Amino acid sequence: MAKAPLPIRNGLGPDRIPMPAGLDIATVVEFLTWQFPDETEKWLEMVDRGEMVDEHARVVDRTTKYAPTRFVYFYREPAPEIPVPFDIEVLHRDDELLVVDKPHFLATIPRGAHITETAVVRLRKQFDLPDLTPAHRLDRMTAGVLVFVIQQRHRRPYQDLFVNRQVSKEYRALAQYDPNLTFPRTVRSRIVKEHGVMTAEEVPGEPNSETAIDLIEIRGNRALYHLEPRTGRTHQLRMHMSSLG
Repeated sequence: MAKAPLPIRNGLGPDRIPMPAGLDIATVVEFLTWQFPDETEKWLEMVDRGEMVDEHARVVDRTTKYAPTRFVYFYREPAPEIPVPFDIEVLHRDDELLVVDKPHFLATIPRGAHITETAVVRLRKQFDLPDLTPAHRLDRMTAGVLVFVIQQRHRRPYQDLFVNRQVSKEYRALAQYDPNLTFPRTVRSRIVKEHGVMTAEEVPGEPNSETAIDLIEIRGNRALYHLEPRTGRTHQLRMHMSSLG
């Protein structure tokens, strides 16, 4: 994806709207008011204030011609969110990396209803690091070590470490205990996630995910487990633990 023509503001990047081909529309404003008729007044006010630009950072006005397959960019005011009542502990910081202990219930990046109450937005604002970007992600309900790169040019090298399995991850999970299961054990399955669908699912076929699971201690009818994912599929650990009952 090309770099956005507007900078990060208050920890958030701009939104963008694509202009599809095949429409008999003359101007950007005509398209916006046709596509989003309930927000006509908002679009007109935004354009009149000079708060919308094209991909070359040129300000969009009421006469700007419609450009099929291109984008317009603007800042959207996020809706109020319930604060996550936990701090983010910094474990390490240097010129390239910011490593933190992400708490439970805090998403890594903006998505869905969680926009400002996310680790990346909080940290960008707290340390005035507008280009801060996660090198990997943790689910919102998962707490643990999260690595951020401070400059965009370092993102790919660190992401490649995870992709090429040069970084190992270890997790602990509290779950139901089944005395009939033996540990350690390895769980393998095929996990797929359709584009636009929030959750992944296990399906028949050649396994593409693998997790090593061991028992740490028994706590009544529950137990503490050590998990070591050897692949990084969406919701992999939850599904592999669920498959054990």
